[in-house]
Amino acid sequence: MKRNIICLLLFLSTAIFADNADWILGKVDQNIAARNRISEAEMVIHGRYAARTVKSISWIKGTEAAFTEFLDPPREKGTKMLKQKDNLWTYFPRTDRTVLIAGHLLNQAVMGSDLSYSDLMEDPKLQNLYNAKIVGEETIINRLCWVLELVAKEKEISYYKRKIWVDKERFVTLKENRYALSGRLIKTTDVKKIEKIDGRWVPVKIVFKDQLKSGKGTEFNLISIKFNDDIPDYVFTKANLKK
Repeated sequence: MKRNIICLLLFLSTAIFADNADWILGKVDQNIAARNRISEAEMVIHGRYAARTVKSISWIKGTEAAFTEFLDPPREKGTKMLKQKDNLWTYFPRTDRTVLIAGHLLNQAVMGSDLSYSDLMEDPKLQNLYNAKIVGEETIINRLCWVLELVAKEKEISYYKRKIWVDKERFVTLKENRYALSGRLIKTTDVKKIEKIDGRWVPVKIVFKDQLKSGKGTEFNLISIKFNDDIPDYVFTKANLKK
């Protein structure tokens, strides 16, 4: 009888723990979710011998559509990307060609950075993709964080497992490790600076590091962002790629 009671208590505590993890993940999603977003950013890509900066502007509609235009350097200027649900097209002005990025191509680096096309395409709402549990607590950039382990609900996903460090007060992810199905560490992200913008906490400086390639990683700097501005529907069309 006593053993049964202990087992029941362990089961209930595990269930409560899991529920808390789901609640935390929901708060993380809530912090970043928006009807629309318009942002300008730069990537400082640190190669083996030198670094280069790529600037872009993006229009994002919920989780289903996104359009990005690269502004600088001149060699990349005019390159555009369009996401519609699970499809991603890239327009290259130098060849005047539009290419559908699919399959294994989604794992390729964007502009030689540490971000892949699949990174840009994924649903930002982690609750839609992962089950979560709390595995510890740590301090990151002087902020007390929950450490969550995320396991994918389906195997066909770029990162089967993730470990994220979530600010307990601001519900923003300050550090992340992303793993393959095999358990191999694929990518890391480290937030260096956050700011409060339109009532939400936003990472404005992040370092991405592809663990399978050399170099010091890619520094992502958010220059500006506007939430819930109206964006015309024509922005998210293939015709807009060649405009």
